[in-house]
Amino acid sequence: MVKPQRLKKGDKVAIVSLSRGILGMPFCKHELDLGLKRLKEFGLEPVLMPNALKDMDYIKDHPEVRASDLKEAFLDDSIKAIITAIGGDDTYKTIPYLMEDEEFKTAVIEHPKIFTGFSDTTNNHLMLNRLGLSTFYGPCFLVDLAELDTEMLPYTKKHFEKFFEIEDGFEIASSPVWYGERKSFGSEEVGKPRKVHEETRGFETLNGKGIAIGKLYGGCIESIYDMFDGTRYADEPAVYEKYQILPTEDEWKEKILFIETCEELSSPEKLEKMLGVLKDRNILKWVKGVIVGKPMDEKYYDEYKTVYKKVFADLDTPVLYNINFGHAVPRCLIPYDAEATIDYDKQKIFINGPILEK
Repeated sequence: MVKPQRLKKGDKVAIVSLSRGILGMPFCKHELDLGLKRLKEFGLEPVLMPNALKDMDYIKDHPEVRASDLKEAFLDDSIKAIITAIGGDDTYKTIPYLMEDEEFKTAVIEHPKIFTGFSDTTNNHLMLNRLGLSTFYGPCFLVDLAELDTEMLPYTKKHFEKFFEIEDGFEIASSPVWYGERKSFGSEEVGKPRKVHEETRGFETLNGKGIAIGKLYGGCIESIYDMFDGTRYADEPAVYEKYQILPTEDEWKEKILFIETCEELSSPEKLEKMLGVLKDRNILKWVKGVIVGKPMDEKYYDEYKTVYKKVFADLDTPVLYNINFGHAVPRCLIPYDAEATIDYDKQKIFINGPILEK
């Protein structure tokens, strides 16, 4: 697995819209400006890819231009990182254009660079992982760099700063606080803090015990579920089958699966159904362990716990819950394919070794 180089001041960073095309809409102008300002404060030079600011309908109707922006960013050796604007629900539509393009696939390995985002960006992560690049389930442009408060949320900012560092490894610790979702992201919210809550639970072990060591792999469970189920988009499972993006049985057995629920606030019944799909395919049995993100706004917090305990009751697979990644804020970054040690007895998560090259 190829690791990208760390960021340095003066580096160019590309912003891409790979799914929901709201970055260029007038109602997002204040967020666009704020995110660009924050990148410059990090000493970075933001580069908006050619289609990143196209309107929502154009982006939705033209997955080929979303794919071309990602390809162009990888081909440009002066660009050192790629940050997704936001998620969406049809990112998978970019995959055929990219997986059929030998120039793109070569560029991913010959011009490796940091790639970060979450939610439906899961699709891009798994594609890039299959091509051999280690990416990061972490901060994206609109909801992290463009946080409407007077600065990025401290926990999230600390993890974004890891893109500039070479560490022998690090611990993913529980944030001392979590934040409620904003009711509005309008310009009137600029400079206003989110509602803050003390973290009283920390990481919780829901199943199993002991220590698991494996390679991190996963994403948004709604997006992963769609890869197997054609209810949302009938052709999506066929895309994943055609390009053999998902792990083989032997590859799953090396993984620690990380999963989290999205802003749709799936019901506990829907969560059980989605987990059931993974269980029926023996994925939950094969993996070495599971870590689960904090539910957004702690909606269904206890109900989700009950679901996980029920689904894993007849499995030895250990499960750690309430980790700060994904849709709940603040969020850490999780490096795909990095070796991690999860201590389910002490509720500790360690990344073993550097996640970037010098």
